[in-house]
Amino acid sequence: MREIADRLRAWHDAGTAYAVATVVAVGGSAPRRPGAAMAVAADGEAVGSVSGGCVEGAVYELCREALRTGETVRESFGYSDDDAFAVGLTCGGTIEVLVRPGPVPDAALAAISRDEQVAVVQVMPPAQGILAVWPDRHDGTTGFADVDQAVIGEARAMLDGGRTGSISVRCREDLDVFVCSYAPAPRLLVFGAIDYATAVAGVGKFLGYRVTVCDARPVFATPARFPAADEVVVDWPHRYLAAQAERGAVDGRTVICVLTHDAKFDVPLLEVALRLPVAYVGAMGSRRTHDDRLARLRRTGLSDRELARLRSPIGLDLGARTPEETAVAIAAEFVAARRGGTALPLGQTNGPIHHDRSASASAVA
Repeated sequence: MREIADRLRAWHDAGTAYAVATVVAVGGSAPRRPGAAMAVAADGEAVGSVSGGCVEGAVYELCREALRTGETVRESFGYSDDDAFAVGLTCGGTIEVLVRPGPVPDAALAAISRDEQVAVVQVMPPAQGILAVWPDRHDGTTGFADVDQAVIGEARAMLDGGRTGSISVRCREDLDVFVCSYAPAPRLLVFGAIDYATAVAGVGKFLGYRVTVCDARPVFATPARFPAADEVVVDWPHRYLAAQAERGAVDGRTVICVLTHDAKFDVPLLEVALRLPVAYVGAMGSRRTHDDRLARLRRTGLSDRELARLRSPIGLDLGARTPEETAVAIAAEFVAARRGGTALPLGQTNGPIHHDRSASASAVA
């Protein structure tokens, strides 16, 4: 719902009625994850997506029907010889969609837009309640006082772990709720204010990361050179990263790209980075630079296990030459590392196409 929150708020402010469809369960090779959302306004405008295009038409009509009746419905779409092309879900997967008339609590939409930590809880049919849960407060109701108390506790536990999914309510066996957790965007920390960093920052922003570019040289580390970055910091890289770790601003979703290929910056920075529980640490440089860097890092006391976490030379072998091509190669590697992908051509692999190793740590967009 993150990508449509601002539009929902605009509809709310304008007094426009709308319905929201949310993916609450998937199976097989489904194109979107639980929490993906699409909304349809009373005037027919649609925003968001629940399937990347596969069943949008059918879900659009369900939203229109929910607007007409005011009823919440739960609908499944799956592959079969009879209905695959009728709804377009030909990938072999299944998705289950919850369609409910709005509004979503405005406080929840505002929190999502501000990148706050919040969970949106929707009661499954035949009930229709909805509420927002923060670590320290809540807004709205499931419609049942006894259920609210139980659900709020469960939702906070799921929010703390960044988990999204359906849960059964212990005090009411016939009642299920869907909890969608939203957390701040994962961070991409790019060290080294070079031309390659400009391209990496752009790709990272496109992928949904909060991008920081850091360099100790103020003449190079300027916002004008990195328009895609959320922030440009002038500081010694190792000092900045250590301070961010100290204040809890890096986590298991954080990606660190070291692009300076200068030992006086790289070695102290990597000494810090490789000891942090982050998703990815990659460093740019030639193979000779890599060998020299490893020798220097061993002298700092880093273990073989810690050094094995370093992706260097950075990126996948795409034959990249330009900064933009190199940025794609780097992004492909850290996406594979976060999601548990093989980084092989899909035609050479078997099993699921979509990986989600980090689902328990990632917010759903």
